[in-house]
Amino acid sequence: MTVSGPIRVVVAKPGLDGHDRGAKVIARALRDAGMEVVYTGLHQTPEQIVDTAIQEDAHAIGLSILSGAHNTLFAGVLELLREREAADIKVFGGGIIPEEDIAPLRELGVAAIFTPGAPTGEVVDWVRAHVRPVVA
Repeated sequence: MTVSGPIRVVVAKPGLDGHDRGAKVIARALRDAGMEVVYTGLHQTPEQIVDTAIQEDAHAIGLSILSGAHNTLFAGVLELLREREAADIKVFGGGIIPEEDIAPLRELGVAAIFTPGAPTGEVVDWVRAHVRPVVA
């Protein structure tokens, strides 16, 4: 997807997990890199996340999941994006995701997975490389 203007990313904490430090660190890193970031807060449903992304004209959604429900939550967000004709919004994520679940998530359509310890610069670089604004 090619966009104009700043890259807009929705950072979300789906499900019942109450730990949001990592999501806030990523949101701040993206913001500090010049992107527009909307942080949804804790306990978001896939429906709330997709609604926010569409309303905010987001180019990407970053999900932070530590609860173990990553397979269900990523699938729910991706399915809703397809249903709402917004599948061009890239979905990436991070958190406590077992290595053996990463390939199946990628097959579902998750564009990238960042595991604990991934440098924030790696996330910023990935977003810049996959959601590039049009240069006039």
